[in-house]
Amino acid sequence: MESIIFYAFGGLAVVTALLMVTRQNPIFSAVWLVVCFFAFAVLFLMLNAQFIAVLQILLYAGAIMVLFIFVIMLLNVREEELKPKVLQFSGILGGGAAIYLIILFALGVLKEKVASFPILPADFGYVAPVGKLLFTKYLIPFELTSVLLLVAIVGSVVMGKRKL
Repeated sequence: MESIIFYAFGGLAVVTALLMVTRQNPIFSAVWLVVCFFAFAVLFLMLNAQFIAVLQILLYAGAIMVLFIFVIMLLNVREEELKPKVLQFSGILGGGAAIYLIILFALGVLKEKVASFPILPADFGYVAPVGKLLFTKYLIPFELTSVLLLVAIVGSVVMGKRKL
């Protein structure tokens, strides 16, 4: 039963991620991203990481998505800007990179199985070890991420500000 749930929600995460990057409308992309976040939360629950699963739903599917929707609405994308564009070199390059990654994935699946996975500690995914790592070893990257989000918000406000 575990493998059925894993493959179902793993497949859901992959499909919704592909739907997210292929939509022309940014609101539809954001909705597919929320579904992908929920699929990730179920995968974290299967790993017995309840705290990380709850953080995935509260922070990403909740707070970060509100920020994304705010920025999308602030930029006020017009209908004519959502029309499909002609194929450019970057599209061909991206398609080639996608095909390369799919081939790598297929080769990785066909490769011999891993002998064993490392044993996880008993407190894996709980609040105390995550908080300890977040505010000791990863304090600077955590704070830099918050500054980066602040700069992104300010940048979106500046870009979205109408010229009078």
